[in-house]
Amino acid sequence: YFKPVDRNINQWIVEQKGNLSRVDYGLKLLHNNTTGRNDKLNVWLVNGYTKRVSLGYDRLYIDRNLKWGMRVGLNLGQNREVNYQTAYNKQVFYKDPDRYVRSFFNANAELTYRRAIKSRHRFGIAYTSEKVIDTITRLNPSYLLNGRKSVRYPELYYVMQYNDVDYIPYPLRGYTAEVMLNKKGFNQRINLWQASVKGGGYWPVARKTYLGVNVAGSLKLPFKQPFYNQRLFGYGDFFMQGYEYYVLDGVAGGLLKASLSKQVAGFNARMPLKKSTIREIPFRIYAKIYGNTGYIYNPSPGNNFLNNKMLYSWGVGVDVITIYDFVLRLEWSFNQIGENGLYLHKSSF
Repeated sequence: YFKPVDRNINQWIVEQKGNLSRVDYGLKLLHNNTTGRNDKLNVWLVNGYTKRVSLGYDRLYIDRNLKWGMRVGLNLGQNREVNYQTAYNKQVFYKDPDRYVRSFFNANAELTYRRAIKSRHRFGIAYTSEKVIDTITRLNPSYLLNGRKSVRYPELYYVMQYNDVDYIPYPLRGYTAEVMLNKKGFNQRINLWQASVKGGGYWPVARKTYLGVNVAGSLKLPFKQPFYNQRLFGYGDFFMQGYEYYVLDGVAGGLLKASLSKQVAGFNARMPLKKSTIREIPFRIYAKIYGNTGYIYNPSPGNNFLNNKMLYSWGVGVDVITIYDFVLRLEWSFNQIGENGLYLHKSSF
């Protein structure tokens, strides 16, 4: 296991100079069909930027009708560095090489329900414990709100996922949707109601030419939240092309993305080893143009100049799809603040 911890490849290579101290490395032990019931046991032993132990067990079906399943997980770890604040829409970190400044524990259990092949429902309960050192609360008393150094809270969540596309890693035809509702905490220390939605539509418009439109949105209530709960834009797949170096904290926001792609090449590369189990590796290459727009609301933006305004970006790119659902995206993006550049992504919604 080897993975940079930064939000995207560009941030790690350009802003962090490919610093190997910002990499998690270790072992992932995967046992499929553990008890003969098509179940999976995962054990992660991670070192580097994060010292972490993770355990996970996934049993796809637990009933005779093959509709209900279950998952359980546990995470325990520590960090020597913490992103304790955002300034000018950039993450601000505190690092202590001599001691751990953050420790965390999370456990969750969920039931899954799959009535038909296109949709899946997840009902979960979780428990989280988070603790930081005094320095973090002095630098940002709102990190956990009111200068607190630790929080513990339960969480309830529900997720619905719908996929009716030709190829999930790189859809060209069909529709996708996801709805998430969760409740974190039940007291003044942590009190968060959150609703998030994502959706996509994909249509062929000409020979080997495809239009894709994606939307995403999130709402957090009440609006007064600790910094710990305000991360929104720039994390995971909730971002706009051309703004990879920025983050926007907030309590509400939405994104709209559109792209027009055309397949320009498709071929199979033969493996040089005659006894290889894989005789050929397929490659499909698409050229594309795209545009993004979005808005992130923060009731107390401070010096973060990208919040509370409409954002736009556009660009051109090339996508390469190959074996094992691997998708590489090379994009030259432009944003409304006059920046442009080449960005790399392994995947994106």
